[in-house]
Amino acid sequence: MKALKLFSIMLFFLMASCNSVRVTTDYDTKTDFSNYKTFAFYKKGIDKVDISDLDKRRILKAIESELLAKGFTKSENPDVLVNIFTKSRQKVDVYSNNMYYGWHPWYYGPNFGMHISKYTEGTLFIDLIDANKKELAWQGIGSGALNTSGNVIKKEERIKEFVAEIMAKYPPEILN
Repeated sequence: MKALKLFSIMLFFLMASCNSVRVTTDYDTKTDFSNYKTFAFYKKGIDKVDISDLDKRRILKAIESELLAKGFTKSENPDVLVNIFTKSRQKVDVYSNNMYYGWHPWYYGPNFGMHISKYTEGTLFIDLIDANKKELAWQGIGSGALNTSGNVIKKEERIKEFVAEIMAKYPPEILN
């Protein structure tokens, strides 16, 4: 019985650790995204983001890598300006596994295995702003569990995963 309980707990944490990034996008339907070939980072907006400079650099490096892979080039006179915004919040998940019979301090009978999982959920906004119009053209938003273990390598991998999942939705599939 204990092995089954341990297995269910391990399965939950395994599934939670593989938690993917939930992505949504929004865009201006009148924009011809094929015209965008060059980019630059919007320093004034990025400087306002309330995260460490190390994490900012990690995010920007990942965005730059994704845009270069999509055929963009970095430019002093860009078609689009890239801006980011982040937010985070503490999340608590309460779940129960199967009922089982066993000893309890006050009685013998059914026990319900209640488990609580606390984690930090982060949200990353990536904005592509039309440099000529000075208007938001596309926005990608990714949310998911953050790596707060202190392992820098895992943190960088999670940031790259966030950015890759968001940028996979660019350019948008425009339906007629």
